[in-house]
Amino acid sequence: MSKKLTLDSSIVLLVFIVSLLVAGSPVSVLADPLSTIKELDQAYVQIAEKVTPAVVRVSSTKAAPVTPDQGLEPFLKQFPFFFPFDQQQLPKQFKRHPRTQKMMLGSGFIVSPDGLIMTNNHVVKEMKEIKVTLPGNREFTAKLVGADPDSDIALIKIEAKNLPTVTWGDSSKLRVGEIVVAVGNPFGLSGTVTQGIVSATGRTNVGIIGYEDFIQTDAPINPGNSGGPLVNINGHVIGINTAIATQSGGYMGVGFTIPSNSAKMVMDQLLAHGKVERGLLGVNIQDVTESLAKSFGRSDTSGALVSQVVPGSPSEKAGVKAGDIILDFNGKPVSGASQLKNLVGQTKPGTATKVTIWRDKKTITLNVTIAERTAKALAEGAPKTETPTESGDSTELGVAVGRVPADMASKMGLKEGEGLIIKEVNPDGRGASMGLTTGDVVLEVDGKAVTGVSEFNKEVEQAKKNGVIRLMIKRGSATIFLAEGF
Repeated sequence: MSKKLTLDSSIVLLVFIVSLLVAGSPVSVLADPLSTIKELDQAYVQIAEKVTPAVVRVSSTKAAPVTPDQGLEPFLKQFPFFFPFDQQQLPKQFKRHPRTQKMMLGSGFIVSPDGLIMTNNHVVKEMKEIKVTLPGNREFTAKLVGADPDSDIALIKIEAKNLPTVTWGDSSKLRVGEIVVAVGNPFGLSGTVTQGIVSATGRTNVGIIGYEDFIQTDAPINPGNSGGPLVNINGHVIGINTAIATQSGGYMGVGFTIPSNSAKMVMDQLLAHGKVERGLLGVNIQDVTESLAKSFGRSDTSGALVSQVVPGSPSEKAGVKAGDIILDFNGKPVSGASQLKNLVGQTKPGTATKVTIWRDKKTITLNVTIAERTAKALAEGAPKTETPTESGDSTELGVAVGRVPADMASKMGLKEGEGLIIKEVNPDGRGASMGLTTGDVVLEVDGKAVTGVSEFNKEVEQAKKNGVIRLMIKRGSATIFLAEGF
């Protein structure tokens, strides 16, 4: 009895606090403290009744030997951000037995009455057979309509009519703290509904897919939820559940969801073109650290630093140079490298855009016509790894430098005598803390080209007097900037 009284008291206290924050007065809540809770209870019931009829179970099979650590769905194994799912954590009735067919269980949701279904690409990737089970246990064989690995979105189709569908919401209007509900099939348990809040928006650099702009949620998501919808309190889809961060293989309070606006854009392009056409700027970019910003004469770290311009690309044709900081793309402020990648990717090839950059401590605007992101275009800018073969002299940065061997310079596209190679790095030195590694070739110190050891040491000394040093380095075929304060 005491536990029940404590629980009821906690609920009343919670409602009381909410009323103070929202209405500024606790009077109405004190008069009927359970009325608000009952309304919330009914709201969840209505969401479930509205959404679950359009959520399906997706199972796919592939002829392949199955090892003991393969889970119910591939993201736990496929993506290095996550830990393998251990079948020993499953209840006895869900444990798998060795077989010669690999089976994946996930979720999906119906987006058209004639059987078009959205799910995750990793749920159906390279599978020979895809089965869809509707609420009520009606089973269909589905065909793959289109898929986009970079966004982890796939469209499948079953032959059916007059099916219930979801209602799309606007993910751009989401705010942190909003209540959300996840619907799916964790561990194959169909029609499971869980609740949480929006923990964060705009999550990037997670390392799961090529284009990341995740909604983070604490709504319980487990293996089998992938491909299912995340909905708001109106029952509108604002995301597609894709992955979890976990050390146990199950829910730990951190789930990632692809925003509905991004998912719908991919869907529309897959239906119209059979593929997703993404824009290409033709630059390698990196985030601006505080030290880099200071070295370029800036007081904030917004923007994306251009570390390399791909020859023949739209950027080179427009006059973009390595060392430029892109502040604005097509009228939208750029906060960092990942955001710029997303903005460019969402731009239709052939679009004329304006790019505002920071160069020589002032802003200028360039006109760039966006190209299409293709495998060939990406290969031209892909970094390659080379192995250094020559030592050099030690400097105050705690590194050993020397001239770049002629054969290596040729492979890296360097002129004879251009740059100095890093042969050794003292793990306790300033160079190591900057991020220098063996095999890097230093091209510039604070914007000045270096061709000899003595010149390099001289520029390092001058940088020390200025309080910050910025190095432009060649790493394989990629060019990046590193900076550190003294």
